[in-house]
Amino acid sequence: MTAKMPPRRSEHPILNWFGVVPFALFALLFLILPTIRIVIASFQTPEGLFTLGNIAGLSAPNIVNATMLSLKLSLITALFGCLVGLAIAVAVTRGGLPEWLRGGMLTFSGVASNFAGVPLAFAFIATLGRLGLITVLLRDWFGINIAAMGFNLISFTGLAVTYLYFQIPLMILIITPALDGLKREWIEAAQTLGASNAQYWRMVALPVLWPALLGSFALLFANAFGAVATAMALTGSSLSIVPIILFAQIRGDVLNDPHLGYALAFGMIVVTGIANLIYILLRVRAERWLK
Repeated sequence: MTAKMPPRRSEHPILNWFGVVPFALFALLFLILPTIRIVIASFQTPEGLFTLGNIAGLSAPNIVNATMLSLKLSLITALFGCLVGLAIAVAVTRGGLPEWLRGGMLTFSGVASNFAGVPLAFAFIATLGRLGLITVLLRDWFGINIAAMGFNLISFTGLAVTYLYFQIPLMILIITPALDGLKREWIEAAQTLGASNAQYWRMVALPVLWPALLGSFALLFANAFGAVATAMALTGSSLSIVPIILFAQIRGDVLNDPHLGYALAFGMIVVTGIANLIYILLRVRAERWLK
C-alpha cells in the first residue's frame, strides 16, 4: 500500500493571504474607515474642534420623535417578521411538505431578503398604490376599497408592510438551520412519553429554539432600523424616521448641519451594533444547544 503523501505546503505562505485581500480592502474602504470617520466627526465642529454639541443635538424634539418612530417601526416589523417567518419555516422544514417546495422557498427568501430600495418601493406602488394592481382588483372585482378603509401605502402602516417583504424571508433564512438542528429523537421521545405535538413544541422545541428566536428578532430589528433606501423611495420626506433625517442632514437639505448627521449616524451605529451583538451572542448559545 502506497503511503499517503502529506499535503504540500506553499513555499511562500504569504501567497495564501492574497485571496482575502479584495475582501479586506472592501471592508477597510467601505466599512472600517467610514465608521471611524463618522465617530470622529460626531464630536467635531465644522472647524475641526472637539464638541459634545452634536450629541446634545440628538435630544431635539424632531429627532427624538423620529427615533421613537424608527424604534416602533423596527420592533413591529421584527416581531411580525419573526412570527410569520417562523410559521413558514416550520411548515417547509417540519411539516412534511415536498422537498422542492423547501428549496423553492429558500431560494426565493435569499432573493427577497436582499430586494430593497427603489425597486421594492416601485413594486409596492405598482401593487398596493392608489392605482396598484391589487388595489384595483379588490375595488373592481370585490367592491373592497382599501383606500377608503384608511390604508395608505405612503404611511407608517404602508412602510411597515413593505418592510415585511424582506423581513419575513430573512427570518426564514436564519431560523431554518436552527429548525434543522432539532433532533428527530426528541419528538420521538416526547411522543413515547405521551406528549402531543403542541406539548412537544411548547416544552421541548421552543425552549431549545428560544436563543435563536431572540437572536433573529435582534437581527431583524437592526435590519429595519438601518434601512433607508426603501423608506426614502416610498415615502420621501413625508415620514420622519431616523434614516430619512440622517440622509437629509448629510445632504444639507434641512439644517445644513452634516455634523449633526454624523451624530445621528453614530447613534444608529450604536443601536444596530448592540442589536447585532445580541444576535451573535444568542446565536452562539443556540448553536451550542443544537450540537
